[in-house]
Amino acid sequence: MARRWKSPSSFAWVLLAAGLVSFIFLGFWQLERAREKEDLLAAFVSEAAQTPQTLAEARRMRDAAGYPHVRVRGRYDAAHAYLLDDQVRDGRQGLFAFAVFAPEEGGPLLLVNRGFRVRAHDGKPPSLPPLETGGIELAGLYAPPPGSGLRLGGNALPRQTQWPKSTIYIDTAEIAADLGRAVDPHVLLLDADPASGFMRDWTPQILPPERHDGYALQWFSFALAAIFLFIALHWRRVQPGSD
Repeated sequence: MARRWKSPSSFAWVLLAAGLVSFIFLGFWQLERAREKEDLLAAFVSEAAQTPQTLAEARRMRDAAGYPHVRVRGRYDAAHAYLLDDQVRDGRQGLFAFAVFAPEEGGPLLLVNRGFRVRAHDGKPPSLPPLETGGIELAGLYAPPPGSGLRLGGNALPRQTQWPKSTIYIDTAEIAADLGRAVDPHVLLLDADPASGFMRDWTPQILPPERHDGYALQWFSFALAAIFLFIALHWRRVQPGSD
């Protein structure tokens, strides 16, 4: 049985062209996003190795890309703290402990991520090492707070009366309202310290570059599939002797 090409309609050509343009555009956009994420991860690693700058310098450049390594003096607010609960690291469930820090140089309060603690086997919250008292110097990465994803149940902080308060996301505006004080929209990710009792393996909470590369491959595959489908629909089988 022979095959014969059936001339596509104008609508079919427009549909194919629109599909190819869309799929190819999205594929290259995902590749671009992957390279952006690679640059961001590289900047995250390189900034941690840089000589720390002052918090004031980092605050002036807060809107710039990057995670500046800063050093700041001040005091912890021992009466107030927050626990970012329902977190998982290396397959283990636990929480991140956020302390409230008053910089010596003034300005808004700074939330300090002390690190990750694994929950006990009975599911109870882990005990936390005590905060240092008096003036202290901290060093770490000045970074946006962790992403929150889908928020369910609203703001739970006002309903809690005991400290530390537990939350499933860090919203600096809600914490500022809870404390009645201005709070920096960025947080401090403390430098690793084996003696701290916390896990501090910081990485940006972003979709990894490999995922974007995978999505790009999918979009390019859709473009190829559209071409094959277009050909299959218009390369018809015909009976011998038929028109």
